[in-house]
Amino acid sequence: MEFEIIKDILSVLGNVINGLSGIIMGLSFGFLSAPTALGYCAGIIGMLAFKTVIPINIQGETIVLAGSVGKNFRERISIVFYSGVIMVILGGLGLLQRIVDFAGSSIISGMEAGVGIIVIRVAIDLIRESKKTGAVSLVSAFAAYFLTKDLNWTLVISMAASIACFLILNKGPMEEVKEESKFKFFKPVTNFNVIRGALALACLSIGTNIAYSGIVSGMAGMENPNVDGLTIYSGAADILTGLFGGTPVEITLSSTAAAPHPVAAGILLMVVMALILFARLVPKIARFIPAVSISGFLFVLGSMVSVPQYAAATFEGASQADALAGGATIAVTALIDPFVGLLAGIVIRFLSVVSGLAV
Repeated sequence: MEFEIIKDILSVLGNVINGLSGIIMGLSFGFLSAPTALGYCAGIIGMLAFKTVIPINIQGETIVLAGSVGKNFRERISIVFYSGVIMVILGGLGLLQRIVDFAGSSIISGMEAGVGIIVIRVAIDLIRESKKTGAVSLVSAFAAYFLTKDLNWTLVISMAASIACFLILNKGPMEEVKEESKFKFFKPVTNFNVIRGALALACLSIGTNIAYSGIVSGMAGMENPNVDGLTIYSGAADILTGLFGGTPVEITLSSTAAAPHPVAAGILLMVVMALILFARLVPKIARFIPAVSISGFLFVLGSMVSVPQYAAATFEGASQADALAGGATIAVTALIDPFVGLLAGIVIRFLSVVSGLAV
């Protein structure tokens, strides 16, 4: 029992470090750290209310999308806010679960396999930015996974090794990150660019919510996650962070689901993140955590877990039409994003049946 609690704590620690590295990335786009704590509070309530094993945390893709589409701080937080509104409406109407049921297992598994490839690509991009520290993260992650066969140990060991490498190579921590310290309400702005960005972010969130929920629930040995429920609380989190200038928080590939007590570990992760953010400790902690430290874990998760597992499920027992649709979903998801991959799979299945190419 004591060893199980230690594994719970280690899984939380690794994901906290991962979340903090994402918050640091958000600072570079002008997002504020302290208001992001409101999003984690929404996640705690949602995870308890809907009885899921899926916490919310920082997702690099959403930060990059909102940060790059928005031309300034107000546009960026408005994109996050309106995207959250869209997701709450979709989840409240039960539309995401209907999408899952309509698409079928081959397309959903294909999307999850495609997301695994995206995760690998993100890891490679991070390693390219800091080759020596990234190499240490990658090698230590593979070593930890083959020795322990445990994702939590893989995350903790690879991040600890890469952070130590970074501090040695950098001869100490980085300079302290500066950010706006005020905590205040920001009225969302509305223009074409904001609407376009909000729709793009919502589409990305739809795909990742469906894909990540399956992967994370699978870590906990559970099936049929409550996609609509988690969409509601992840959307509510973005509404709150958007209104107060915080970083977007989403469903992520959290290894807390692989912990002995996944619900408790997921809630503890969000509680710790909220406390750190409310205490305004991020600028000080940021000096010690390079973004590349998560790269090894991401590569192992994608290459050793997600892609093999879900690629096999895509084609296992599938009809010819479903196999073609699943293959197309994997490719398009990996090349573009999960939502477009989902649509591509549905279209390919329809065309293959109508044309007589497959049945």
